[in-house]
This record gives sequence, C-alpha cells and structure tokens, in this order.
Amino acid sequence: MRTLLGLDDDTAVVLRQLACTEPGCPPLETVVAVLPMEGKARRWTLHRPADQITETDLRAALLATPGQHD
Repeated sequence: MRTLLGLDDDTAVVLRQLACTEPGCPPLETVVAVLPMEGKARRWTLHRPADQITETDLRAALLATPGQHD
C-alpha cells in the first residue's frame, strides 16, 4: 500500500483483520488504513483474510474507491 500510494515513511499504514458479521460477508475481512501525519485518514475494506490479499487486490480497491475518510 505504501508503494502503491507513494507514501512517505511518516505515514502509518495499518492492517486489521476482523470478523465480518454482516449477511453475505466472508467470515474474515481486512481493513487497510492510511494515517498521514497531516490530513485525513483513509481506509479500505477488503472482503478476504489478510494472508490472501494480493497487490492486484490492493490496486483494485484503490481504483474502486478513493478510500473512506475518517
């Protein structure tokens, strides 16, 4: 994610794998959050376990939505 977005070392990238309890959702989902020192945080939810996420999945998530702002 850091490379795909061209982030500097001061920007935190956090991955969290969570149980998904919504109907039709896979049992595990992964949330990727980008937390810059300045500016708004962004996050993306990928509906698969973290160990199954590929660079292609990350690219698709970035193209699908600019990231939800917190």
